[in-house]
Amino acid sequence: MATAHAARRRPAVLGDLLPGSLARDAALVIGSAAFVGLAAQVAVPLPGTPVPVTGQTFAVLLAGAALGFGRAGLGMLVYLLAGMAGVPWFTDGTSGAGFPTLGYVIGFVAAGAAVGRLAQLGGDRTPLRTVATMLTGTAIMYAAGVPYLMAALHVDLAKALDLGVTPFLLGDALKVLLAAGLLPAAWKITGAGRR
Repeated sequence: MATAHAARRRPAVLGDLLPGSLARDAALVIGSAAFVGLAAQVAVPLPGTPVPVTGQTFAVLLAGAALGFGRAGLGMLVYLLAGMAGVPWFTDGTSGAGFPTLGYVIGFVAAGAAVGRLAQLGGDRTPLRTVATMLTGTAIMYAAGVPYLMAALHVDLAKALDLGVTPFLLGDALKVLLAAGLLPAAWKITGAGRR
């Protein structure tokens, strides 16, 4: 009886549409880390700041929404720890811990988990809710990245905001809008959306 009820439950996040459980979850966690690592290689340096424009943040937001709290948080933790241990999948194929943008990568763990939780609550079903969910994730990444940037570069808050936030606001807004179009559409295509 419990199995029949579980089979009828609607998926909480897009990742739940895939069959399986433990093997699926392991593949999604590792896949999400690799997805972010691949997106990190799409990087455009900006003059005057050590923070490049990358595809990482968009990948983190999508992974969070698609995988939910636990899997997304764990996937981003795998990305962080493996990169610090030497896997060359941080921006421009780097790894390790000695760079000023590591705070943003640390923020990916919390942002992925938070976006995942909001998605589990229906935060990716409509464009407006998706915008709110993605803005929350983006704010978490900034909240982790800026203080780390301040400490690594020995600059004050105003300078860190100038280096690590202001140049990226337009691009991040475009990423949020893109997600607001993609995620509700994905739910509509699958026919499994709710809330």
